Amino acid sequence: MQSPTDARRLPPFPKKQMLVLAICRICEPIAFMGIFPYIYYMVRDFQITDDESKISLYAGLVTSAFTFAEFATGLFWGRLSDRVGRKPVLLTGLIGTAISVVAFGFAPNLLTAIIARAIGGLLNGNMGVLQTTVAELITVKEHQPRAYTIMPVVWCLGSIVGPMIGGALARPCDSYPRLFPPGTIWDRYPYLLPNVFSALVVLVGVANGLLFLEETHAEKKQKRDRGIEIGRWILDRISVSKLSDAKTSSRLQPGHDEERPLLEVSDTQSPPPGYQTREGSPSCSPRLGPLDDFKLPPQERPEKAVIFTRQVVLNIMSFGILAFHTMTFDQLFPIFLSTSPPANKQPDHLPFKFVGGFGLDTQANGIILSLQGIYSLLINVVLVPAVIKRLGALRLFRLLTVAYFSLYLVTPYLVLLPERHRMIGVAIILVWKCTFANMAYPSNAILTADSAPSHLALGTINGVAASTASLCRAFGPTLAGFLYAVGLKSGYSGLAWWCSGLVSIAGAVVAFKVKQQHHLPTEKRPSQPVDPENVDSAQVCLGQVAPRDLTTA
Repeated sequence: MQSPTDARRLPPFPKKQMLVLAICRICEPIAFMGIFPYIYYMVRDFQITDDESKISLYAGLVTSAFTFAEFATGLFWGRLSDRVGRKPVLLTGLIGTAISVVAFGFAPNLLTAIIARAIGGLLNGNMGVLQTTVAELITVKEHQPRAYTIMPVVWCLGSIVGPMIGGALARPCDSYPRLFPPGTIWDRYPYLLPNVFSALVVLVGVANGLLFLEETHAEKKQKRDRGIEIGRWILDRISVSKLSDAKTSSRLQPGHDEERPLLEVSDTQSPPPGYQTREGSPSCSPRLGPLDDFKLPPQERPEKAVIFTRQVVLNIMSFGILAFHTMTFDQLFPIFLSTSPPANKQPDHLPFKFVGGFGLDTQANGIILSLQGIYSLLINVVLVPAVIKRLGALRLFRLLTVAYFSLYLVTPYLVLLPERHRMIGVAIILVWKCTFANMAYPSNAILTADSAPSHLALGTINGVAASTASLCRAFGPTLAGFLYAVGLKSGYSGLAWWCSGLVSIAGAVVAFKVKQQHHLPTEKRPSQPVDPENVDSAQVCLGQVAPRDLTTA
């Protein structure tokens, strides 16, 4: 157990930068998930088929367009972030999302809608770059459990808000005829309003990132950032205004110094241009000059070193397999709940041959999925960081990959429960699934970051990981839908679930080949053990001693 003295040596958690990053992140699930409540009706309004059973197929094509496009460019954006920095790529991704949603709102036909979604995927490589940015912000292992659960929490919030906004603002001329009379642009493009709202939210995220998001790339973060300077100037003006109000209200108090100049506050708070504070690292004086010692020597730079080591590849494989079967569950379960029991049901031949469904309507499905999002949010705040910290990322990830098979084995048997116990079974399965997924993804992210031979290569690594996950998420639901249809016709409604279980076993095999690694990618290692009591802050700032060595010595 960590002693109080050790705890005091840890650098502070970068709360401000994680908050800025979270605001950037929440824009994307609001825009991405906002189409789900109305995509079925949007495709139906395109009048491309009279067969309602095919509407779901076309809706799936619209949804998958983003994922396939994201797969095609994930590696490109990851590599670009290694060259130009994380911040420009993140802002470009947000701007691409805004362009995509506005174009989607104006889509008059299916082809335009697919192209608009594909544009969003092509211009947005933020999934991998965000993981890279978090890894570079978090300089000590003790902060990882807390940090790597923040982005899932933000995604949960966005996935709750996005569908609510999308459902409320779609077809406004029908829902709010007084505010949006027929014959206006909102009547011609009935799905434009929720997309305009999403675009405005994304633009708020762009402004937030431009003004307050600091660069984390090891070689780019020392460059002058005029956006940060403007952001600091704005904050300084707000601080000066508040301080001026405080001075005015306290002038009559005895002992108050009325002659202290307000410029002292601004000078203290604003470092010189080009210097950026790092919340998660030791305090360094700007007078020390450029921190050249923080840069990697040439032999350690990613372009001259092996980036995709065995452990990096194994972690990427684990991520892809996890994305495949978890996305399969997310796509199958609502269909499973909606499937009506067959009219002419054949006798079951247990344990494997049986067919059934719940026959729930869309409202019931929506309530169940919303509760799932709320539960995911709660456990990410309360449970996940504590469990990761207690068990460790590697042990927890291995445990989850082994246990996933039992989840897929049991799920189809819910239809065999007595009617009064079915919803209890559904609740147990969803709690089981959400708990596993919300622990597995942060654990894998920590292992991937730790396996990187250099933080300068993290953008490329996470870009490949994001592309791999996107491809798996694109093919997984399609294959699962095909197997589910085959299973219903053949009498084995559990076929798709059990195949997902086999995939999860493959993931467990890969997970047990993964090893925990701890590279020091951006700081110099000392040649001898470091005594924290004999190290001053100047040594840390100049790169003579690595901050993580002080916390682990």
